[in-house]
Parts: sequence; structure tokens; C-alpha cells
Amino acid sequence: MEEKKTVKDFIIGTAGHVDHGKTQLVKALTGTDTDRLAEEKRRGITIELGFAHLTFADGSGAAIIDVPGHERFIKNMLAGAGGIDYALLVVAADEGVMPQTREHLGILTLLGIQHGMTVITKTDLVDKEWLEEVKLDVGRLIKDTFLAAGPMLTVSALTGRGVGELKDRLQKELSSLEPRPPRGPFRLPVDRVFSMEGFGTVVTGTLIQGSVREGQQAMIYPEGTPFRVRGLQVNNRPAEEAWAGQRVAVNLAGVKKDRLERGQVLAAPGFLESSLMLDVRLKVLPDSRRIIESGSRLHFYHGSRVALCKAVLLDRPSLAPGESCYAQLRLQEPIAAKRGDPFVVRFYSPVDTIGGGRILEPCAQKHKAGDPRVLAGLAVKEGGSHKERLFQYCEEKGGQLAEKEEAARRLELSSAEVEQLAGELLAEGRIYSLAQGIWLSARAYESLFRGLKRLLEEYHAAEPLSPGLSREIARQKLFGRKAAPQAADKQEKALGESLFKLMTEQGLIRQEGRLLALEEFRPTYTRRRQAIREELLALYREKGLEAPWLEELYAAKGKEEEDYRQVLEAMLAQGELVRVDSRMVISRQAYETAKQAAAGAFRQQSRLTLADFRDLWGTSRKYALALLEFWDGQKITKKTGEARVLTGSLE
Repeated sequence: MEEKKTVKDFIIGTAGHVDHGKTQLVKALTGTDTDRLAEEKRRGITIELGFAHLTFADGSGAAIIDVPGHERFIKNMLAGAGGIDYALLVVAADEGVMPQTREHLGILTLLGIQHGMTVITKTDLVDKEWLEEVKLDVGRLIKDTFLAAGPMLTVSALTGRGVGELKDRLQKELSSLEPRPPRGPFRLPVDRVFSMEGFGTVVTGTLIQGSVREGQQAMIYPEGTPFRVRGLQVNNRPAEEAWAGQRVAVNLAGVKKDRLERGQVLAAPGFLESSLMLDVRLKVLPDSRRIIESGSRLHFYHGSRVALCKAVLLDRPSLAPGESCYAQLRLQEPIAAKRGDPFVVRFYSPVDTIGGGRILEPCAQKHKAGDPRVLAGLAVKEGGSHKERLFQYCEEKGGQLAEKEEAARRLELSSAEVEQLAGELLAEGRIYSLAQGIWLSARAYESLFRGLKRLLEEYHAAEPLSPGLSREIARQKLFGRKAAPQAADKQEKALGESLFKLMTEQGLIRQEGRLLALEEFRPTYTRRRQAIREELLALYREKGLEAPWLEELYAAKGKEEEDYRQVLEAMLAQGELVRVDSRMVISRQAYETAKQAAAGAFRQQSRLTLADFRDLWGTSRKYALALLEFWDGQKITKKTGEARVLTGSLE
């Protein structure tokens, strides 16, 4: 039973020149004519993708995708080729190797297909000697390709000779392959969209990753539009679940056909990100007649999607046949891809296949050619370990938070795997943990600390009496925002607070309420300012609750107003004075005495009027009212009618 299931989970794909018998071969194997369009019947050639199900003698089977062979329909061929697990390169015995034979083989190679066989068809049209010459020619073509290790069979779809042997060999070949992982988030490049009466909108494609169930939520990318999976069919039969390696029809709820098209991707919500730039390993086919120059416009093929792009070569000015390099593809429209996905590029005009490669970074930032750090980073993404790739991810986040769930999604690892790898990087001192599952690279942390240290040094030099810089202002300046601090985004605030906390724990800075200071900093007074401080202490101790309003104090000082202002602010920050409101400041001693007296009075009676407080403190009504309104704001007291009650603590 397990072997049967394994065989069912594969996609066989045809490839080869036009009119070499691919469709007739599929019909001989399955009984299905995959040319469904009237134009295909009229012209006698395949234009669109065709689909059939191959059933083996034991009841197991596999899906077959029949692709067009004509050069004008290569884009349609590419739309179906991305999901192929096993390739059948079809060559007609009467014509031998032709241009699209070579082009299709190049495409299969670029897409990373590793298993397949060569089938020489129409053997009824040639004699034995000619057939042997064709076999030698085909052998030379496939010599250095993945097909060299596979069988080469000869058949005639017309007479049926060799068809049974081909079918048996296919079953044997497929049963030895490792199936795609069936579980996890699903991904299905859409290659067909249509409506069915009574069902609504249906999309079809090859499920290249994960599994999908009836009723679950799905999303169309790159648009990011959510839908619900109303129903599924696998091999034209209703199914509750489909898994990777199957041809699937998905009935989507709540969407009209005109909102969907070939080239989109149906996938699990949040599984993909859309991007206009891709970092890639780009290579030119050895037999290409063209080179790729940096800045060349190309046709880009990924899954079932086609887009125009500009290729920026990152380590050389041009790429010759047989060569490869790191490149950035800048697309004219967004796509949704994953790291490791294969792609094909074709020359802009005239359109012919010249190369392809693998996607290394599906959501790239714009790079300059020749940047050694960019090239080193791409080398890690191409061949680095999971740990090195996680470190690279943290490095690329720069001054932004690296989060566990995003890292797991980008690196296609489980949360537990990411956490384990992060633990190793933490132990090595290469990243810092700012909170559970939130990290910052050591380089970014040190850069931010240097920036904060410079900010605090400049502030302490300019304000030697101030105990510290406001956290909000520090964060605003550190991250270079021009907007008001309250407009800072959520992540910036979280990063700033986590950063300040970690630096405090490490003894690099000191926090006092909402203020930040370097650990070694202490407010310092010049001789003149020390004299001002002693003068103010004496004044406020003498006046008690009836100290002069601030505007009166500053107005009396004339040219020395700024010195008095700075000393007074320092005394407030150090707790020597207490700010009651924007006009009134009193000494700490007067404040504590007033509190103790009020606490004793409240123990005697629960409600006290303004007149009671005025008499209790021996002051005028305006000073008593200012202090009571301060306490109301602190929720120590509450006004009810003409009296106040105690709602907080005065102890």
C-alpha cells in the first residue's frame, strides 16, 4: 500500500519538439487525448497544457502533464514544467534531435529536474538502421545531463509497440523516487482558471509543497487576497485532502474568475511574501548563442508566472555561455517565491531560452555590484549551514528586530530548530537576545550602543546638571526619525526599550525613571552654579509651601535666568525639589511635612475641605489648592463636592 501511495504522489511531464508525438504517446499510455481545445484539434499541435492520469497494473498511478512543443508556446510549456518530478524527453525517430528538443532539455536542466528517461517515438516510420543513428544522436545530446543515467526506450504510439514496456518501466522508476514532503504549509502555482456551474471559481495546478484540506483558509499571491477552500479534486475525483506531488483542482469560495489568472500562487496564509527584487545564482546554458550583460532585459519564468526583469550582475559585467554568477533580478511586477526555487530566463528579443538558476533571496534589498559583503552573504545563502543562514538573517535585519517566527518562515525551519540555532549563536556572542524569540546581531547591537553612547556624551556635555536624556528623545534620535516620538512605530519602540534594558543590565547605561545616562556620569556643578543651588535650597526651605512662582523667580534673575533654570531643573531631577505644577515648585522637606500633616488629618476624619487644608498647613488658599490639585492628578486624593477624600497613600 505504501508503494502505491508513493507512485501516486509524482508528476510525469513530457518535453520535446513540436509534432514529435508527445500527445499521441500520452494517449497511448492513458487513453486520454490531452488536446482539449478546438484550435489544437484543427491545427494538430498542442497549444495549452494537457493533463491525464496514468494507471498502472496494480492500481497505483501518477499524473501526466503534456506540454506544447512549438517554440511559440514555450511560455505555456514552462507554466507546467515547474511541477514535474519525472521527465519524458520525446524525440521522433523520423526527425531526430530538433531545436525545441535542445531547448526543452535545457529548461528541464535549469529547473533542477533530476529524474527522467528518453523516449524515441514514431519508430514505425523508420528502418532499424536509421533508428540506431537517431539513438546515437540522442545519446550525444543527453550525455552530460540528468537523462544520461535514465533509460532510453523506443515506442510507436500508432502500433502500440513498446508502450507496455514503457508503462512498466515508468512504474519501476517512480516507485524508487523519494516523494515530496506531504505535510506543512501548501503551495500551488496556478496554471489554469475556470468557472463551473454550481461550483464557482476553480483553479488548478501541481501541489509542489505541503498539503491542503477542504475548508481551510488560503491566500492568492502576490496580491495577498484571502479565500476559503470550498472543495478539492485530485485526478478528477473529489478529495478531502491533497498533498505535494498531486495535480489538484481547488474550488475557491467568494471569488470571481476575473480576479484570478495563471501565474498567481495559491498558498497558506502568511507563507509567502511578494517582492520586486530577487537575489539569484544565474547561469547561461552552455549551448546558448547569447551572453547576458549587466542591465540586460529578460523574460523571467517562475512556477507558472512570466514577468519582465532587468538582470544586474553582481560580480562581473557579462555572463558568457556555460558561466554562472550572483545576480539581482529586478522585476516589473511582483512575484511570490521561496528560497531555492528554480527559474528560467529567456532573451528579451528575439525570445529564446538562454539560462536560469536558483533563487537565493526572494525578498532582496537593492544591491550595488561588486559589494564584497553582499557577495559573501549570498555565498552563505547558497551553501551555508542553517546556523550561518540564521546569523545572516540577523545581520541583514540591521537595526531591526530579528523575530523567531519570521526567521522560521524565511529559513523554512521549525520554531524549535530556529530557537536551538539561536541559542548556539547567543553562546558564541554573535547575536544578543532582547526578549524571548527576539534577537539583534552583535554588529547591530554594538552600532546602536555606539550611537547611544555618542548621544549621551553630547547631552551630558551640553547639560552637565541634567541627570539624563529622555528615553523618547534618545530613541527618536537613535533611529533618525523626524516625526514626533509618539509617532514612532511599534517595532522601533520595542527595540528601543529592549535595547535600553539590556544595556542597563550590562552596566553600560543607567536608567532613572524616563531618563537615560551613561553609567559613570554624575551631574556636576560649577562654583557659580553650586552657589545658585545653595541659594535656592535656602529660599525654598524658608518659604515652605509659599515659594515664589517660577516666572517671578526667573524674572528677578535677569541675565542669570538660564543658569537658575538649569540648576532648578537639576534639583528637581535629583529630588531636592518637587514640581507641583507648571508654576509652583516647593522643597522636598515642605512637601513631606505637608504629606504627614494631611495623613494625620485623614486619620481623624474622612473628608477635608480646602479650608481645612489651608488651616492645617498654615498657608493661603492658592498654595493649598495647587498642592491638592497635584494630588488629585496623582490619584492620592479625589474631590467630592466641596471636600476631598483619600484615594491613595500619603505614607
